[in-house]
Amino acid sequence: MTLRPLHPLLALAIAASLLVACSHGDNGKAGTEATAPAYAAVARGRIDIEGGLLKLGMPREGVVAEIKVREGDHVHKGQLLAVLDTRPAQLAVSAAEAEQKQALAQGRLLDTRLKAAQQRASRLAAAAAAGAADGQGADDAREAAQQLQGELDSARAAATMATQKLDAARYELAQRSLVAPVDAQVVERSIQPGAAVSPQTGPAFVLLPEETRLVRAELNESFVGAVHEGMQAQIVDDSGSGVPTLTAHVKRIGTVFGPSALEEDPLIRANTRTVECVLAFDQPPPASLRIGQRVIVQFVSGSGQPAKAGP
Repeated sequence: MTLRPLHPLLALAIAASLLVACSHGDNGKAGTEATAPAYAAVARGRIDIEGGLLKLGMPREGVVAEIKVREGDHVHKGQLLAVLDTRPAQLAVSAAEAEQKQALAQGRLLDTRLKAAQQRASRLAAAAAAGAADGQGADDAREAAQQLQGELDSARAAATMATQKLDAARYELAQRSLVAPVDAQVVERSIQPGAAVSPQTGPAFVLLPEETRLVRAELNESFVGAVHEGMQAQIVDDSGSGVPTLTAHVKRIGTVFGPSALEEDPLIRANTRTVECVLAFDQPPPASLRIGQRVIVQFVSGSGQPAKAGP
């Protein structure tokens, strides 16, 4: 029977454990020193947040008039980030306001004329019924009042359309401003005042939302059966930044295989299939732990409980 070779990361972890055990034996303290934990799997990972970085583009086409923030600034939800030239949109709002005022004034005028016509028609109808006036005059007055009623209904509909047009113009004016959708830190700004931008030119700002940091690990297909939700793991710094080893637990395991994004060897990357495994830290991680920082995730054997199957 051919033995399946160990995954390079797991072989490295086992070698490190054996080295620690041998050093204990050389000192004559075997059995009294704490043994290194056994690892069920080892995976590459990176520090991230739920949803990742937030990339914001300008919602409309135009020329950047003003930028309110700089890279590194902390912004709050609803805070203004940048403004496009608003003169064309402001002109559209002014035109819509004038159109609405005209439609409302026309409606008020017709309403006044209608009330007078209805009053005249009522009086003529009463006089005709008493024999003091011609019935034809009463009919003409009633028809005139009905015609004015139709004109008033049309004017009211025009006023409603003018109000909707004004709302649309104000909305377009608001789209010339870009605001922060969440509390975040400005990581990158890629626009300058005077630059012509559009929704197709790419992100104007990249924000780091103030969310809890987590670990996204790439679990090799040969290790999927050995890892389960709730399993404990050690997060080891792989960048040389000096961050101490941290503890975490498996939050969820993906259901879709995909190519590795963290493997540096192109040959291995082309032939490796991984599943995303998300881990939550047991304690708040230090501020020095940056988004995108690479780590090694060591899943501890026998820790946690396998997820229960649904009913």
